[in-house]
Parts: sequence; C-alpha cells; structure tokens
Amino acid sequence: MVRAGAVGAHLPASSLDIFGDLKKMNKRQLYYQVLNFAMIVSSALMIWKGLIVLTGSESPIVVVLSGSMEPAFHRGDLLFLTNFREDPIRAGEIVVFKVEGRDIPIVHRVIKVHEKDNGDIKFLTKGDNNEVDDRGLYKEGQNWLEKKDVVGRARGMLFWL
Repeated sequence: MVRAGAVGAHLPASSLDIFGDLKKMNKRQLYYQVLNFAMIVSSALMIWKGLIVLTGSESPIVVVLSGSMEPAFHRGDLLFLTNFREDPIRAGEIVVFKVEGRDIPIVHRVIKVHEKDNGDIKFLTKGDNNEVDDRGLYKEGQNWLEKKDVVGRARGMLFWL
C-alpha cells in the first residue's frame, strides 16, 4: 500500500551530500579542492587555445548538428578542422562556415569555386543530403561565400555508432 505524499520520499540526496561534505572540510582542504578545480578548468582552456593556434581555426572541433551531410556525416559526429589562409578552397572540400545573422556554423560541401584575376575567391556550398544549393541560407543578397566566412575545413572526424 502506498501512502499519499510518499512518492519521491526516498530519492538519493547526492547533490545535498556534496554541500554536507564541503561543510565537513577544514579551510585548507576546501582551498585545495577549489585550486584543483581551477587548475582543471584553466588546463582545458589552455588546450583549447593551443588547438586554435595550431589549426588556425576559431573552432578546431565542431559537432554536426543536422542530417544535411548524410551519408558522409551524421548528427553528433565530431569534425576536426583546420583553417590555414594560404590553402586554396577547392570544389569537393567540406567546409564549416558562418553566415552573417546566424550564430551556428554550417557544415557543407563546396560545389563551385570562382577565382577572379585579382586572387579573390568566391564559392558555393550545398549539403550532400539537400536538393538545392545553400543560396537560401546565405544572408539576403549574398550568392557566394568568401574565405572570410570559413571557420575551417574538415580534416578528420570521430563518429558514433
């Protein structure tokens, strides 16, 4: 027989135990724990900044968020990027780009490249699983992307089964 009000009465109080453990620590132990946490966070930030410098990309690792590149990439796949400015962009390459007015970068394949005599390069992208090119995703009046729009180029991936 279940009594009213008994539902959830026996839930683990693990989050409450943390505060209890903190109260039991002396000041030296507490400072040590805070310092350890700060070291872990600062180490992670240094590794991230190091990857930014080594890869030339503002975001050296990205997660695929949609199915627009299937079967090449699926949602949740991790892509490792580089973005060396001197490397030319070629048709067939997979690039990650940002469009003005959108916060989330897009992972799509370059399908056309136009290079002018002065060296300026413009290119068009499309998701492998999409019917049409990406002109509808670009900001209004923009028909081509430029190198400045590129966050990085896919150089490797880690996928989940």
